[in-house]
Amino acid sequence: MSAHSPKKAHRRAVTATVVGNFIESFDWLGYGLFAPLFAAQFFPSGNSLTSILGVFAVLGVGVLMRPLGGILLGRYADRRGRRPALMLAVSLMATGSLLIGLTPSYAHIGLLAPVLLLLARMAQGVSHGGEWPAAAAYLMEVAPDHRKSTYGSLFSLTTCAGAFSASLLGGGLTAALGPAAMADWGWRVPFLVGGVLGLILLVLRTRLVETEVFQRQVQGRRDRGSLRQVLVAHRRNVLLAVLFVAGSGAVGGTWTAVVPALGGRLAPPGMMFWVVVTATALMMALNVPIGLLADKIGAARLLVAASALFAVAGSVSYLTMTGTFASLLFTYGSGVVYLVCATTVLPKLLTEIFPPEVRALGVGLPNAVTSAVLGGVAPACAAFAAEHDASGWFIAGVMAAVLMSIPASLLSRTVRPTEVRTSDQVLAA
Repeated sequence: MSAHSPKKAHRRAVTATVVGNFIESFDWLGYGLFAPLFAAQFFPSGNSLTSILGVFAVLGVGVLMRPLGGILLGRYADRRGRRPALMLAVSLMATGSLLIGLTPSYAHIGLLAPVLLLLARMAQGVSHGGEWPAAAAYLMEVAPDHRKSTYGSLFSLTTCAGAFSASLLGGGLTAALGPAAMADWGWRVPFLVGGVLGLILLVLRTRLVETEVFQRQVQGRRDRGSLRQVLVAHRRNVLLAVLFVAGSGAVGGTWTAVVPALGGRLAPPGMMFWVVVTATALMMALNVPIGLLADKIGAARLLVAASALFAVAGSVSYLTMTGTFASLLFTYGSGVVYLVCATTVLPKLLTEIFPPEVRALGVGLPNAVTSAVLGGVAPACAAFAAEHDASGWFIAGVMAAVLMSIPASLLSRTVRPTEVRTSDQVLAA
């Protein structure tokens, strides 16, 4: 065997782990970007706002399924291994995408169309609830101690890459096909692409090797994946995790669904796609440097600084958003910067406060529940607030969640990290 084979295997494992985040971002943002186009296909109405609310309601239900995914797949990852959980998550993800892309419209199959759309988003919600904690546990268990945030930056890099790809595809399709064809059938293409990518990733994940942390410290323990242990013995850490992820949950539900949809209504056809392409392209170049910075100054400090800055910039940009390219770029870009910072440091911050035997479940449950409660209701609340001239109150609630990182950072200083260095980490270094 070549002397470089172990490092090559390590790189392949890391790639197969973080690419799932690319597909999740591709699918999730694609839903928000294309919602104005396919809303009438599944929820026909004389009022476009009513159709949009129907599509957002389905989005909310999908997010509300995340706690179930966080519990089921998180427990599965702690009991059976990170590898099988990652394979199951991507299978559900691909199935949901293909179902959305292939489901006939309301005009052809009636009420069955929104029902199938709902089932597809439920499957994706379960997948999203379990994919990230299993992937975070895997990645942090093979990352060297001094580079955990840098490895975490690969999550934000793939998130931006997924958004970039979905928007680039949407902008290209709109320019090539025109608004009429996009509303008729062009919106299906990204979901079919996402489904095929999911199937390819499933094949890649069959080659994953289980982490040494799981094999040595978790496998064989009776208490592995214990929900009771998480909720009782680690209840303080669960609360801490909720505070850490509150901001990303609220902003994720707003900036990946509401802002693209509202921007699509304010701007000329196709412009919002290019706004997302520009913002995510800029941030992809900064993902790894942000991870390196977090490793140098501390993950919690970076998150607090990003939260404080975004609380101001995000509020102003959202409330003053217009249909111009500059305004939309400022609005969407501010949210992307915050989410990149959060996604970079959260894998380290969350996985280190839970022991290996309940790590995926400990991370998955509070993350999924918080995303469901805050991110799931955000699109519908935003639409309702806009209709009643109450957007200021809505964005104030979002920013209150963002600022929860400050008390979380203070509390985290009293929590003893549970990470154990393994031979995997030495090899990766």
